[in-house]
Amino acid sequence: MWLLNAMIIAIAMYSKIPMPRVDWNEKNMRYAMCFFPLVGVIIGVLEIVAGNLITLWKGEGTFFYAVVLTWIPVFITGGIHLDGFADTMDAKSSYGDREKKLEILKDPHTGAFAIISLCCYFLLCVGIFSEMRTERLFAAALVFVFSRSLSGISVVTFQASKNSGLLRTFQDGAQKRNVRIVLIIWLLAAGVGFYLTAGLCGVAAAVVGLAVFFYYYQFSRKQFGGITGDLAGYFLQLCELFMLAVLALF
Repeated sequence: MWLLNAMIIAIAMYSKIPMPRVDWNEKNMRYAMCFFPLVGVIIGVLEIVAGNLITLWKGEGTFFYAVVLTWIPVFITGGIHLDGFADTMDAKSSYGDREKKLEILKDPHTGAFAIISLCCYFLLCVGIFSEMRTERLFAAALVFVFSRSLSGISVVTFQASKNSGLLRTFQDGAQKRNVRIVLIIWLLAAGVGFYLTAGLCGVAAAVVGLAVFFYYYQFSRKQFGGITGDLAGYFLQLCELFMLAVLALF
């Protein structure tokens, strides 16, 4: 029962999918992060179904096709990771010291750099999906699993920049070693899927995702002294953007 509760917590936290209420206690939180990639599976399935249906109706690469595929992840997640991306872009663009940047991450107001960055992000996403061939949708679906596996690994592996916050709650409650093993299995399964569905291009997308992960580690440690929930969202969005670009353009 506690494993089911852990899954419910993960889906409720990282998506807008209606879930039954469960207690966020230590036992239920222990393995919640193991189910984070499951949200990516849901997004990926919807991307495949929607992409194929629109292709039959309007054809692939149409503006409507690109907009719907861009919209699905936002609809499922409620934009929780985009919020982190926007806050991080505000903090990054301030060129302040570490304390100033962490203060900006906590600020509920949205700055100009966040808005500009989000506009550019969505333009790039629509452009990428307009070039995405239907047969690449299976590999594209795996991107949402791969990115969440890496993000989950960072939560149970990287140092947090502060001793409070939702990310720290997940860190402290997680059975880190076992969760890390499960997330690595998710990651390897997605990696195999990339090769089977997109060949060397899929492998290249996985390598690019790992490169963004390495950048995220260096960036967060140097500029923020560790990771936060906002930085994890920033990484996830950046990772997906670059991996999808590889699958669409090469």
